[in-house]
Amino acid sequence: MNILIGTLVLWGLALWMLRKMQGQDAADRTAMWARSKATVIFMLPRILVGLLGAGFLAVLLPVDQIEQNFGTESGLMGITLATIFGLITPGGPFVAYAIGAAAMKAGATLAPLMAYVTAWSIVNLNRSIAYELPLMGRHFLLLRTILSVPVPMVLGLLVWAFQ
Repeated sequence: MNILIGTLVLWGLALWMLRKMQGQDAADRTAMWARSKATVIFMLPRILVGLLGAGFLAVLLPVDQIEQNFGTESGLMGITLATIFGLITPGGPFVAYAIGAAAMKAGATLAPLMAYVTAWSIVNLNRSIAYELPLMGRHFLLLRTILSVPVPMVLGLLVWAFQ
């Protein structure tokens, strides 16, 4: 249901912006359509690969291993493993969220999933090495990583405590 609501809101915003653009110069509308087309062309292959990958991953994940390592009995070890996997998961949201959704369907509980998604979102080592290290420097990267790594663990533990 949330996806439907979000989709309707986005369509409403898009239609509202399109209506506002009708009062603009024709060159502005042409530029808008060109940017929109470029974005669709850029994103469509990524979305397709992400969705296909999620489907394949959901079938290939060993359900017994997921339940054992990230299920109701996984506890602190499940949260720790999920944090580590979140730190090292390469790629963008289509990869990370597809893995999280597939793990959820295979039996992972909310606490490890919270740790995984949070670690991927705020600490991901692949992005840090590729972008943050050359742009922000080693000192900044080390300090931010040291301060950020406990956050997924804490969130996972909080979710575990209140489940």
